[in-house]
Amino acid sequence: MAHFNAATLLADVIRDPAAFQIIANHIPELTANPILHTLYHYELGLILGTEESLRDNPAKRDEILAMIEALQPSPSVDRTIARKPLAAIEDSGSPVLAGRHPEYAAEGRKWEKYEVRLHGPSHGNPFTDVELSAEFTSDNQTLTVSGFYDGDSTYRIRLLVPAEGEWTFTTRSNAKSLDAISGSFTAAAPLPESRGLVRVADTFHFAYDDGTPYLPVGTTSYAWTHQGSELEEQTLLTLASGPFNKVRMCVFPKSYMFNENEPEIYPYEGSFQDGFDYFRPNPLFYHRLEGRIEQLEELGVEADLILFHAYDRWGFSRMNATADDLYVKYITARLASHRNIWWSLANEFDLLFEKTVEDWERFAVLVQENDPNNHLISIHNCREMYDHSRPWITHCSIQRIDAYLTAEMTTTWRQEWHKPVVIDECAYEGNIDQGWGNITGEEMTRRCWEGAVRGGYVGHGETYIAPNDILWWAKGGRLHGTSPDRIGFLKRVMEESPKKHLEPLKGYGDAPSAGIKDQYELIYLGFNQPRYRRFVKPSGVQFEIDIVDTWNMTIETLPETYEGRFSIDLPGRQYMAIRLRAITEEPASGNVDPQA
Repeated sequence: MAHFNAATLLADVIRDPAAFQIIANHIPELTANPILHTLYHYELGLILGTEESLRDNPAKRDEILAMIEALQPSPSVDRTIARKPLAAIEDSGSPVLAGRHPEYAAEGRKWEKYEVRLHGPSHGNPFTDVELSAEFTSDNQTLTVSGFYDGDSTYRIRLLVPAEGEWTFTTRSNAKSLDAISGSFTAAAPLPESRGLVRVADTFHFAYDDGTPYLPVGTTSYAWTHQGSELEEQTLLTLASGPFNKVRMCVFPKSYMFNENEPEIYPYEGSFQDGFDYFRPNPLFYHRLEGRIEQLEELGVEADLILFHAYDRWGFSRMNATADDLYVKYITARLASHRNIWWSLANEFDLLFEKTVEDWERFAVLVQENDPNNHLISIHNCREMYDHSRPWITHCSIQRIDAYLTAEMTTTWRQEWHKPVVIDECAYEGNIDQGWGNITGEEMTRRCWEGAVRGGYVGHGETYIAPNDILWWAKGGRLHGTSPDRIGFLKRVMEESPKKHLEPLKGYGDAPSAGIKDQYELIYLGFNQPRYRRFVKPSGVQFEIDIVDTWNMTIETLPETYEGRFSIDLPGRQYMAIRLRAITEEPASGNVDPQA
């Protein structure tokens, strides 16, 4: 029986390397099609029968189908890497050894980037031939930090300084001109505006290193850094004036619907026409990426950086394991010194057909080995959920797996994974033809509220058809939807809660609620539109009650206070919330026992 036939789904054919190569060789326009991923769930025979280049050539169509049907299952590819120590690449007579002049500052600052700049060999391929690291020590703390080649005989080692005090460093390298170089610096206190890295806090939430709560109010703009200066600057202006403090963005350019333009610069040496050298990263590309990440940091926006994705016509998603590992180590060494980095191993990992769970687990190890500051790290799904119980995963980065039930699943995912639930892709507000990209602003806002009151964080995205295919989700630019202001209003309501985040409460079967029992409660009514609601609360506790219109962004405080059993009138509109605040008596001035 044939392994493949005309009824096989295109996705299953593409997963097989040999079958993919047949299609790439004979129908290259199909594998380069920017909407290829929208065709995955159609049968192979239907795709071949409707492919424009085969329409008048049924013989070729039948030949391609026959070649695919004749294939046997491809053997699994061994993607493990044998790492051998590199040999010394310089001898004692190398001219670069005569004048080793490392460049580094005498002073640094906590939670800021500190850099040691070195000059070393440029012959051969410094990206692969040279290994470089340094040990940074302060008090009883020692951190191993990887270095990287930045072109023009320049090497850099960057540390995000985790603590004040006296620091020393010593380099290690197989290049003699880079080895055993020592130095020291003094790290001062952090700047007032610097709060450190975002970490997981209270199991399901986030806070900066200094303890300040962080509420992720995220958006997605996958390829915004590949659009040229004018559009990229407009994106930054939009972020500066909006509610978002996290943006999902790709390292690699993207090839998909509304993403058909070529980037100005590529992450590797080479060209689209002649191919790329996946073992020679392009430092200029990374300089530009770093500059944008720094601008996000100045805006207080976290860069949720996606390392791999499948929407690709340049081969970056199909590099071999050795090239993959070089890339992961290189980008981590370059960027781990930025405070506002979150690592996302993949957007839709399950669409990167040539990579296995073992690959993702290996990449996670590489990121951790090359990130001494332990930034947040996640991986994102399409249809198949990753095992978020893996210890390296700090939080769940989730795409909807049901057309409608998404934010409602926050409760289940919290119980299952015991980690922060960040629904980075609940669908997008917009009007394109794809179901994931044409929900209303009301529905986007509702999903954000629903997830928040259930103790999670739902991200925004926008896909309104626009001139020159400048959709926010793809390229950034300007926002056109109605949900961002409402999401900002939700953020303000959450910031006003006693804990600065929402923890779910039990007690209702018809509406989610969050807060602190008998002290503070936020109830979200969503689709429902009641004209009144009854409550049973402890007697002796007085409550002030706010009627929150989440769409019109208003808060009306009722004139009376309430306790025990009571009923309140409501406006009978959808998208309302009720906030109950217990009234506490402050101790009288001058009557406080200082020894108490």
